[in-house]
Amino acid sequence: MKNSAKPTSSTLNPQSSSLKYHLGVFDSGLGGLTIVKALLESLSDTTIYYVADTTHAPYGSKTTQEIINYSLQITQYLIDTYNIDALVVACNTATIASIKTLREKFPTLTIIGTEPAIKPACKMSRTKTIGVMATQATLQGDKYQALASKLQDEYGVEIIQKACVGLVEQIESGQIDSSKTKQMLQEWLEPMKEADVDAIVLGCTHYPLVSKKILEIMTNNPTLIHSADAIACRVKELLHINPQNPSTNNQLYIIPTGDIQKDMIDVVLSGVDYEMKEYARTI
Repeated sequence: MKNSAKPTSSTLNPQSSSLKYHLGVFDSGLGGLTIVKALLESLSDTTIYYVADTTHAPYGSKTTQEIINYSLQITQYLIDTYNIDALVVACNTATIASIKTLREKFPTLTIIGTEPAIKPACKMSRTKTIGVMATQATLQGDKYQALASKLQDEYGVEIIQKACVGLVEQIESGQIDSSKTKQMLQEWLEPMKEADVDAIVLGCTHYPLVSKKILEIMTNNPTLIHSADAIACRVKELLHINPQNPSTNNQLYIIPTGDIQKDMIDVVLSGVDYEMKEYARTI
């Protein structure tokens, strides 16, 4: 880990960076860093404050009200401490559970959510059979159910969905290459393999971290679809950012609420400079 990024002063908030844009991002743990990486590659003159809510990870096993409470508290913290211009909810589960409440509570804040990219998968599928890997909370959410039902009818596709219980924990603990993780993936992917799925939606921001393992099991080389690039484009659109030199003059601060696997941060970010900050309040 490199710690070359140094916090600088701001006339708006003494704890904020002096770079032009202040972007808050949060997830239950490390998974949202897959979105952060896409943001860093697309933006310039931007400081990203990433809250990894490792104290409460994974969100997929929490109640809707618990997730709403965590999301509200983290958002308030990012506004109060870093005066953010926009918020990315880098978690499918938190988006489905809390984004409506967040937008009602913080009506002047630009808020971008993360949802399973089912529509692109439906559009590109030749076999008319797609897979969706997500948390149980995401798959049971009314918003997901309505979207999946609509797109099934619209595109005439079959959706094979799997609640990948325990996969977030495996990734958070750095067990990407373990035999247990491989066994879990094989169990979820076997029905997709048999059904000739040619596109798999990674409906959790953690899951791109096991993309290589998924492709090793799926011998027909399906397209794996997640939302990071689309979110980066949406952030640029909503904040009117048109960088002349993307991926320059950015800063990243990672703010875990509890213990975090620093080795896994380096795996996800692969050489990106960042600085750790302490989460200053109990949530």
